[in-house]
Parts: sequence; structure tokens; C-alpha cells
Amino acid sequence: MGKIAKVNPEVNDVFGFSTLENISGADKFNRWMYETIKPFCKGRILEIGGGIGNISQCFLSDGSELVITELQEEYCRILGEKFKEYRNLKGVHCMDIVDPEFDSKYRSLFGSFDTVFALNVVEHIADDQKAIANCKKLLKHGGHLIILVPAFQAIFNHFDTALGHFKRYTANTLRPVFEGNNLLVVHHQYFNLIGIAGWWVSGSLLRKKIIPEGQMKLYNFFVPVFRIIDKITSKWMGLSVIMVGKVNE
Repeated sequence: MGKIAKVNPEVNDVFGFSTLENISGADKFNRWMYETIKPFCKGRILEIGGGIGNISQCFLSDGSELVITELQEEYCRILGEKFKEYRNLKGVHCMDIVDPEFDSKYRSLFGSFDTVFALNVVEHIADDQKAIANCKKLLKHGGHLIILVPAFQAIFNHFDTALGHFKRYTANTLRPVFEGNNLLVVHHQYFNLIGIAGWWVSGSLLRKKIIPEGQMKLYNFFVPVFRIIDKITSKWMGLSVIMVGKVNE
């Protein structure tokens, strides 16, 4: 029988929370994702959609000055409690990146950050142009926006539906969202080629709605091998696509 979703009574997002919990134990995978985007991170950093802090932990442990935002107050409380001992955590804020009143609510943060990153966030938002536009407002001149989203619509499945994804992207479909907001694309790549197989088997073939914990643990064990494979394939294919834009205006 399938494993019952983990439930935190403070969080309404059952499938999302369960997935984040299962991924939280995959230390090698989380470190890999962190080290992939870290070369493009500088100065004061803002994370959009910190979840339960799987990637935030890496930044804070390495001494980066970090501000975290989350849509749900429940997640904000979890993050605040989890990282309360870190002096380099400069705040946890509830933020809707496509709030109709974004300009008035968050104006005090405009132009405040050298880096803004959002990992597995934009695919949850119908108006991705607006999401990127608002992320840009938070950046200083010359700042970097780093976005990671699921790749290739052909593998959209039960996982995507359960997690509330609107769509999956490619480098070619994500680039216009950046360029439409006058962001100079300075880097793009695909990430996690082997993850496609697990995503398809569990989400399409077995029709699961949550990434199995056992599968994630097994995957985590082989991450050192998968990282080597990605060095060869990251230009063409992966479970996710990463894009980095620079504010030039």
C-alpha cells in the first residue's frame, strides 16, 4: 500500500508539505541544487517561497545573509522557529509575489537585494510574467534573479496536478518571460536528468501524488553519480530548468 501523506496540523498544503518533508532528508540532493545556483548568488539574498527551509538551510549554514518569504503564514512560523538561532537570517516575511497590492505592501523592500531566487515557485503561478516582474522590483541594479522550474510539458503528471503546477517549461519558453521584463539572461541550464525517470514512473505509471520517501532516499544515495551525468547533459535535458537574469536598467 502507498504511504499515507505526512500531516502537519499547522499546514493546509498536505501534498506540498509531504513532498517537502520527504525531500528534506535528501541532504545530497538539496546540496546539489544549492551548489548549482550558488555561483550566481551574491550580496544580500532573498528567497521567494522557502517552504520548510530545505535550501534555506544550505545558505544559512554557509553564512549567507538571507531573507526568506513564504505565501502561507504556517510556513513562515515553521521557518522562523527552525532558523531562530541563525543571526544571518535577516527576516521571514509572508509575501504573495503576485499580490494585486504588491507595490504598496512591499515597496519598502524594492531595490533591496543583490540576489532573488525562487526554486519550484513560478510554476504554481498562472501569471508568470507578473511574478517575474515583481521579483525584479526587489533587486538592485545589476542584481541577479534565479528561477528554477519543472521542465518539459510532456512529463506533466499526477505529481504536477497534486502540487498545483500550471505548467512545465523549457529554456525556450522561460526565456521570453525574462526578456519580456527586460532581464538579460546570463545563464541557463537543465538540472537533474535522471530525476525524469523517477518522476515518470511514480507520477505517470504508478499515478502517485507524493514523491515516495523511499524513492527519494535511494535517489539521494546516488546523487554523486547523477551529478557527473548532469555535467554532460545539462545543456539539453533535465527534470528542471534553471535560468539566471540580470537587471541592467
